[in-house]
Amino acid sequence: MSTIKNHVQLMGNVGQEPTITNLESGKKVARFSLATNENYKDSKGEKQTDTNWHTIVAWGKTAEIVEKYVIKGKEIGVVGKLKSRTYTASDGTQRYVTEVVADEILLMGSKDDK
Repeated sequence: MSTIKNHVQLMGNVGQEPTITNLESGKKVARFSLATNENYKDSKGEKQTDTNWHTIVAWGKTAEIVEKYVIKGKEIGVVGKLKSRTYTASDGTQRYVTEVVADEILLMGSKDDK
């Protein structure tokens, strides 16, 4: 039961080329945005789309998969957990960020799809 306490599953399109960072420790980290769309009909019966943007962070082997196969526009699935953190911006203000830390990346589409 503990595996569903902080569990996220998303399917969407990559919004930007992933940023890959090689850390001094030898670990690799990948960051990218993912757009998920929800379609609904408004009060006039017209189709509307609501797009949400998510920041995805992948570490280690998962980051290597992202580096090798994930490009802007590609449809992917992400399984992971939510992680919140704070940092101080260059202007001195405190910023709060919630990210999805990816445990698994599912590549959608055909093998030749790039």
